[in-house]
Amino acid sequence: QVHLVESGGGLVQAGGSLRLSCVASGPIFSIHSQGWYRQAPGKQRELVATVTSGGSTNYADSVKGRFTISKDNTLNTLYLQMNSLKPEDTAIYYCNLVKRIGVVRPSDYEYWGQGTQVTVSS
Repeated sequence: QVHLVESGGGLVQAGGSLRLSCVASGPIFSIHSQGWYRQAPGKQRELVATVTSGGSTNYADSVKGRFTISKDNTLNTLYLQMNSLKPEDTAIYYCNLVKRIGVVRPSDYEYWGQGTQVTVSS
């Protein structure tokens, strides 16, 4: 079973920065993509940023130019550098990993971390 552990959340003032980390352990192979999602109180979980095994990235419009997703495969760690934080970035941030098994008829297996709270004060 893949296990994901996030860290790096906290309280920061608007305009500040935080870096989230997500360490993966277990049978880490056939990774299709990894990413960060967030869920604010009373709202649905939403995509923040993803990165494929090939290195292609995708960002939510609301974070483009402020957040950067990256990964260190040697450390099995995913990062999210968050700059110019805004109060509306306040949410629980979740790490996500998708494994794709099979070639002819591939199946995706999705894993989630427990989340880390990010609070941005105005």
